[in-house]
Amino acid sequence: MLVIISGTWYQVQVNVAINEWFGEFYDLVQKALSAPNAVAANDYYRALLSFFQIAGIYIIVAVMLGFFVKHWVFRWRTAMNEFYTSQWRSLHAIEGASQRIQEDTKRFAAIMEGLGSSLLESLLTLLAFLPILWGLSKFVTELPWIGPVAHSLIYVAIVFAAFGTAVMALVGFKLPGLEFNNQVVEAAYRKELVYGEDQPDRLTPPTVAEFFGRVRTNYFRLFFHYMYFDVVKFSYLQAGVLVPYVALAPTIVSGAVTLGVMQQIVRAFNQVESSFQFLVRSWPTIVELISIYKRLVAFESTLKRPSVHLRPSG
Repeated sequence: MLVIISGTWYQVQVNVAINEWFGEFYDLVQKALSAPNAVAANDYYRALLSFFQIAGIYIIVAVMLGFFVKHWVFRWRTAMNEFYTSQWRSLHAIEGASQRIQEDTKRFAAIMEGLGSSLLESLLTLLAFLPILWGLSKFVTELPWIGPVAHSLIYVAIVFAAFGTAVMALVGFKLPGLEFNNQVVEAAYRKELVYGEDQPDRLTPPTVAEFFGRVRTNYFRLFFHYMYFDVVKFSYLQAGVLVPYVALAPTIVSGAVTLGVMQQIVRAFNQVESSFQFLVRSWPTIVELISIYKRLVAFESTLKRPSVHLRPSG
């Protein structure tokens, strides 16, 4: 775990270095565009080469970090698998027991790998970029329609992210239950198909149509709710692209910052805003995780009643 945290923190520090690089590079570009030959070609190429040096380190760290995370999370799946298989006599009679052990543990581990890594990166990014954005906010003396606000960009990022999180939670509150129901009907349909391998008569059109009809109904309901959820989500994220530029409007119009400083501010703002928006960006994944968690909890609840599914001995 210490290796994962250290590696993620190093990645964040590389992002900080890249943010500084963009500030220096765009100032160089602005200087080059101000007059012919104001910047020597060698200086320009040297600046580009320095980016590849930073990016090369980032790639190596990212690959090694991904390797360690996958191994660490797979141990989690191994522990769940060993626990469930050790309780097989109590669990085997449950509908979809094999799917719970094989598929749900696999998906749970995979989601936790991605979601956990993203959460850790978001927290460490906030730790690194909040002080940077706080310092860069000194260049922003006022907000449009509001006026002077000290360290205004921090508050803009927090308010916009909190607004998006609340809206996503409101419009997406039905999705976890629908995802859970979706797996229930899928499991029933899959079980009927398995029975049909040994008893072909079970796969007569009325039977297949009945089970698949439930699958279709639930999917269509899920598609409908995801449709308006995606409308809200993508509208919010696209509007977020312009938020730092709107907040910087008085500063840009007054010429209070250089192009390089503006790029540093925008990139730092985007890093902070994206970290605050972790729940917004991860909501569909969180919905899937909640549905899997609910299935595993229901699955494990059987162990509290061991006598229900135990076969009589002898």
